[in-house]
Amino acid sequence: MSEKKKILIRIGSLRHGGAEKVLVNFLKNLPADKYDIDLLLNLYSGKYLPEVPDWINVLYLNKGEMITTNRPQDIPRKAARVIYQKTLKKFPNLLYKGRLRDKKYDIEFAAIHGMRDEILGSPLKSSKKIVWIHNDLSQVKGYTEDEIRKFFGFDKIMVISEKIEKLFHSLAKNDTEKQKIVKIYNPLDTEEILNKAENPVINYEFDTAVPTFISVGTVFPQKGFDRLLKVHKRLIDEGFQHKILIVGDGYDFENIKKLKTELGVDTTAVMLGFTDNPYPYFNNADYYILSSRYEGFPTVLFEAITLKKKIIATDVSGVQEMLHNGELGLVIENSEEGIYSGMKQALSRPETFTEYSQKLKDYEVPFNLENSVNKIASILDEM
Repeated sequence: MSEKKKILIRIGSLRHGGAEKVLVNFLKNLPADKYDIDLLLNLYSGKYLPEVPDWINVLYLNKGEMITTNRPQDIPRKAARVIYQKTLKKFPNLLYKGRLRDKKYDIEFAAIHGMRDEILGSPLKSSKKIVWIHNDLSQVKGYTEDEIRKFFGFDKIMVISEKIEKLFHSLAKNDTEKQKIVKIYNPLDTEEILNKAENPVINYEFDTAVPTFISVGTVFPQKGFDRLLKVHKRLIDEGFQHKILIVGDGYDFENIKKLKTELGVDTTAVMLGFTDNPYPYFNNADYYILSSRYEGFPTVLFEAITLKKKIIATDVSGVQEMLHNGELGLVIENSEEGIYSGMKQALSRPETFTEYSQKLKDYEVPFNLENSVNKIASILDEM
């Protein structure tokens, strides 16, 4: 038998985010006998840690949960982590000789765009280098065209949507660079989503008398939960009775919670925090709303489509592609006004959503787990 390919994969942590979930899904579906994989985390934490298959060697730079506060007692630990990680980034030989024990990898893989410099700065000159881009970088602060062009230093650039693919094609200088770009839909497990959706709802009472809009995601400014709550308040003031349910956690959680109280909507908007299984909540809500300011390919919409929900989504990267240019759900302008018009339509003219439901009923999801895993594995095998 031929020798196993040695692969180093790098990501920040395995907290509850789309890219983290997708990576673990991919690893769970890889054959153990073909690859020797080291998964290096900056921080050994996150809900997906227990799901990493046993045959994968998990390494880390620091242990413990993410420190999102600036409490005086947390600052020394936070600073120590930052200094340590920055030192290893600046002097990668220390990392490769120490933590990685001088192992010679065939492939080095940045599982998110934020690991670009760590992988491109690797002292291993002979390894092939891959990056997985989950965000529309033209919308991410600090990513100028020159910054984005640095990704062409990789041997392969895996992108997850048409919009991101177009962005990289527009910046490629020649055919060699264009050939580095490959579009692969995220590996997501439809069976798992459908099965988990059958579980009972806990810690929340759905009000059948009024429509409930659910939004699921990490609580970051990117997700636009602030806009969602402001629109909710406006519609309530106009007499449109409805509920909002936000499922997820993140460093912006306390700010959004405070905004909810300031707006005086604590009785009609609920922040559930993080849950292992959001699917029963999807199932019981009337509408799924995506209020994001930017995305790469919103995994959560795939879940809403799988569960045949009535969908309202801001026009961010991946949305037109997933909703078939507005055939499977309502695509709204990426603004507070857009969110307002979409939700108002759902509340004042709910019959306009019947057509979406009809189309979704017979819709077969093209983003299938096996295809995506096979396509990524074939890239690893060819390198």
